Amino acid sequence: MIVITAPTGQIGSRLLDILLNETLTRGEELRVIVRDPGKLPDAVRARVDVVTGSHGDAEVVDRAFAGADAVFWLVPPDPQAPSLDAAYSGFTRAAAKAFTAHGVEHVVGVSALGRGTPVAGRAGLVTASLAMDDLIANTGVAYRALANPTFMDNLLRQVASIRDDGVFTDTVAADRKAPTAATRDIAEAAAGLLLDRSWTGTGEVPVLGPEDLSANDMARIMSDVLGRPVRYERQSLDDFRAALTGYSVGDALVEGYVDMMRAKDDGLDDGVQRTPQTASLTTFREWCEEVLKPAVQA
Repeated sequence: MIVITAPTGQIGSRLLDILLNETLTRGEELRVIVRDPGKLPDAVRARVDVVTGSHGDAEVVDRAFAGADAVFWLVPPDPQAPSLDAAYSGFTRAAAKAFTAHGVEHVVGVSALGRGTPVAGRAGLVTASLAMDDLIANTGVAYRALANPTFMDNLLRQVASIRDDGVFTDTVAADRKAPTAATRDIAEAAAGLLLDRSWTGTGEVPVLGPEDLSANDMARIMSDVLGRPVRYERQSLDDFRAALTGYSVGDALVEGYVDMMRAKDDGLDDGVQRTPQTASLTTFREWCEEVLKPAVQA
């Protein structure tokens, strides 16, 4: 049995679709942990075992991991978490105990690039995510951390600005090239690991996308695909901090985001070479054509 956390999010919902298709022939049982089962399509609820609640709750994971062979682990955002440790390792500690108690053998987690880089220890949310990876790995399960760069899909938060003003923002230098990945490719990587559980030990699986792009490169591609000018505006870290505070994000998470973005501009995502094994398939142009353009036109 495979247990999927966060099954209604961008990665989890795509992963669930993949596994539902694959398990038609494999006979693998699926279980999901979800706060609101009503957010699952009726056809999905009919084919999975549903455990209602938060996967940060000890009683919930104790029920959910009984009889489980593998778990997909994704920590949901908590803007009001009192600390970064609470947001990641604190949320995960009950699950880590349940992995051991129920003999879960394989765990696949969503994490971040940066381990081993000079800035890894001062990268805010990423530093906390890497500590969470260590917590899970120390339980003795076979663990693979999906080491991800910035998601292409984060641009969907700026659809209105791209559509109405032809502008998107970030805090990195306009000409800094870096990897980006589509969330659908992260889900594909997770599915492959969950379905073929011949791997052992602990380690990272980078999901780097097929190319490094700068913000200027992305603006050019978006302009081509959308048929209208799109430009990049660099946002200062102070303005970024103020924007987050305006969205009622707590102080700990605000500083965690700011530290992460500063670290990205200092090379946080540059530590892993792209190889056939680490290069995921979806190009930024394909993502813009298939995801961004329909969202802008909607």
